[in-house]
Amino acid sequence: MTQSNGARAAAVATLDAVLGGGKTLAQVYEDAGFLRALTSADRARAQRLAVQVIRTLEPIERLLTPLLRKSPPLHVMNILRLAALERSLGEAAYGVVNEAVALARIGKRSQHLAGMVNAVLRALPDPVVLAGPVQMMPRWLRQPLVHAYGRDVVSLIETVHASAPPTDLTLRSDGLVEGAVLLPTGSLRLRDGGQISALAGFEGGAFWVQDAAAAMAVPLLGDVKGARVLDICAAPGGKTMQLASRGADVTALDISGPRMARLSQNLARTGLAATCVVGDALTYQSEKPFDAILLDAPCSATGTIRRHPELPYLKDGSEIANLVALQAQLIDHALTLLAPNGRMVFATCSLLPAEGEDQLDAMLARHKNLSVVPPHIGGMDPAWITPKGALRLRPDYWADLGGMDGFFMVCVQKQ
Repeated sequence: MTQSNGARAAAVATLDAVLGGGKTLAQVYEDAGFLRALTSADRARAQRLAVQVIRTLEPIERLLTPLLRKSPPLHVMNILRLAALERSLGEAAYGVVNEAVALARIGKRSQHLAGMVNAVLRALPDPVVLAGPVQMMPRWLRQPLVHAYGRDVVSLIETVHASAPPTDLTLRSDGLVEGAVLLPTGSLRLRDGGQISALAGFEGGAFWVQDAAAAMAVPLLGDVKGARVLDICAAPGGKTMQLASRGADVTALDISGPRMARLSQNLARTGLAATCVVGDALTYQSEKPFDAILLDAPCSATGTIRRHPELPYLKDGSEIANLVALQAQLIDHALTLLAPNGRMVFATCSLLPAEGEDQLDAMLARHKNLSVVPPHIGGMDPAWITPKGALRLRPDYWADLGGMDGFFMVCVQKQ
């Protein structure tokens, strides 16, 4: 097998694990031995190709379906999908077709279909163009979003989802990073991709990767210098590091030991300090109440599809009700840990009102001693503020700059 086909084989194996095995891309990257066996360059190429296939699955299917008499097994279909994508990226037909056929011949279950792979790929037009509508979100997600925001907005969100997102950085202190532009809210956005750890300042902890939307939650708390702050569901630690860099006395709480280990590593690299606790946020207790709490609650993660395009294929919406109930439980328990006049930010990286606007309404109905603190963030567009004073962020905002993750955030104060 050629070196380039090693990356292709890993890309197909990744697609098999995600589209057939129900794994997230992160799980594949962490567990897959076939990726670790590659050089760093081939591993990056395999990951990039697999993600782009998932991101453009529907346009690729429009190319392939008319050429297929019946749908082949998933593994063979993924070989075809990958080859069609590569052709659309300008790769030479000869090399792509030959190596796709070679991949089909490797597996016992796909050997007999190598001829079909050859015939289908040679029947593709030249040049191959992924034209037509961008990939739509599944009905279980698209329908409530159309109801909430309208068809035009949802189409804009899907257009943003179709492109690879830029990488955003949060700085430990004022400064710039080479190759980055300053966004209105203070995050840095890299102009070009590349290895983050190779950037000047990484080893010294000058910055960390954090989407610009996620970075807006901490500023909602206002001045936290010297305050005791609890960061619930804290790992991998972007918001913990923000709080610590602003002078807060932070307790970072998360139920996952491995994820908290990553948080500790991030703190060590940046030279920041926090008390790290592995524990269940629903039962956690503290001898003293906290001046402020940040609750970035577990959610559907539907606001992060631009960075995790596999999510619509791994969910069907059936988990939403349980997530909404868990969020309410976390809110109620967190408020028992909050000092009088203390502030709490509730956030979810979800586009669904059930995990945002509706959750706020229910919170205020259950807790009459809460009031909403209007958001004040430099560079924030006033159009992002909801009628109740929360912050609703969507991928189509800053679309000309590469968009942002979808988030709901609100700061409430305990009277």
